Amino acid sequence: MTSSTVDHAEAIATAQKVADTVLYEGYVLYPYRASGQKNRMRWQWGVLVPEPSSESAAEPWDSQTECLIEPRADGCELTVTWRFLQIRDRTVYRADGPDFVPVQALELTDRQLVPWQEGVEREISTTVPISVLRKGERVVPFEFAAGEETEPVTENGVVLGRLNRRSWELRGRLRLSVVPVEGPYGALRLRIVAENVTEQMPECGSREELMRYAMAGAHAILTLDGGTFLSMADPPEWARYAAKECANRNTWPVLIGRGRADVMLSSPIILADYPEVAPESPGDLYDSTEIDEILSLRTLALTDSEKREARGTDPRAAAVIDRVDAMPPEMLDKLHGAIRYLRGDKPAEPVTDPGDVPWWDPGADASVSPETDQIEVAGHLVGNGSRVRLSPGSHRADAQDFFLDGRTATVHAVFHDVDGNDHLAVTLEDDPAADIAQTHGRYRYFRPDEVQPL
Repeated sequence: MTSSTVDHAEAIATAQKVADTVLYEGYVLYPYRASGQKNRMRWQWGVLVPEPSSESAAEPWDSQTECLIEPRADGCELTVTWRFLQIRDRTVYRADGPDFVPVQALELTDRQLVPWQEGVEREISTTVPISVLRKGERVVPFEFAAGEETEPVTENGVVLGRLNRRSWELRGRLRLSVVPVEGPYGALRLRIVAENVTEQMPECGSREELMRYAMAGAHAILTLDGGTFLSMADPPEWARYAAKECANRNTWPVLIGRGRADVMLSSPIILADYPEVAPESPGDLYDSTEIDEILSLRTLALTDSEKREARGTDPRAAAVIDRVDAMPPEMLDKLHGAIRYLRGDKPAEPVTDPGDVPWWDPGADASVSPETDQIEVAGHLVGNGSRVRLSPGSHRADAQDFFLDGRTATVHAVFHDVDGNDHLAVTLEDDPAADIAQTHGRYRYFRPDEVQPL
């Protein structure tokens, strides 16, 4: 296996990991119980409902991805992997002699099984030569038939009940096409349209009923064999106008696999190029509007009865509860955060003891040292230990910063962002909590033109 193949495989693995996070974002929210207010109505990113219900449900029935590609070989091939969750109903029955009676809860030793709408992973993959797409649009229909499954619920060899899972028919299609981009570089604009064309469905009176016919967390992983994608966020100068002309609806394509350009993720959540799951994260929590540390601590605070219901709500919720319960203290320390430099290719290791190592990463860029760097301000060198008078500029987003006008402060570090701008990290001289802020690296930040050296 060549190194380029390994790199490509790693890029695919990264895309899969990020895609799984997108797929299950919002799938089951804290407190991870079906009875929780946030879980009584399923809400996820990337929901495509059947066209007849789109307007009334305020959800789209299709998504469109457009991006630029450069085929570098005559045999260049595109592979599109379309992924989503199909929602199915799970009902709970209790054994009553030879019969089974539907119930709202079935008590087991370690969990309480309750009715729930589960997600089933669906995946459609198609590979097509770019030469074929040059001749016209390729349509890829797909269908998942209705079905019903029954699973007995046993404990200590005794049948206590059963679970019934029912799914409804779901139909969709992918439409793939390319058009040439003007210019000498041979680039193409790739268009991928995904549509929910389910027709055989009754009138749905609730969102719960409508979700049976929806695609949730819908997204696509795109790969090119013999070609490259162009970044939509930062295209080369010659392609900027063509990139601006691309129309993306309900999705946004980003490059995956740092240093490569042959894998792309088209996500319903807007991401930057080369997204990665933070190495500190011990596992999915399905609620990324919150911080891992906060969610983990909240989960630890659930009562035993709440954890029993969470374990019986969904296997993924049960995995969260079990993982957090078994999390060692040093893992919780890791969740407290890590600071990295965007300039470095290698992410910093999480800092767990600020007394042992600097709170900034000295290995990411050896030419950068926030605590010793200095910059010139009004003819004076300013750096760690310098005293300055603050003069906040009109561009600041926080209006409260203007109350700091004229206050004196001490500089503790000099930072440089990815755009080449300088920033001074300061604490107020008359702030009684300045020592605590410095210990934790919590500073106020000002540009050089917003301070006067003293």
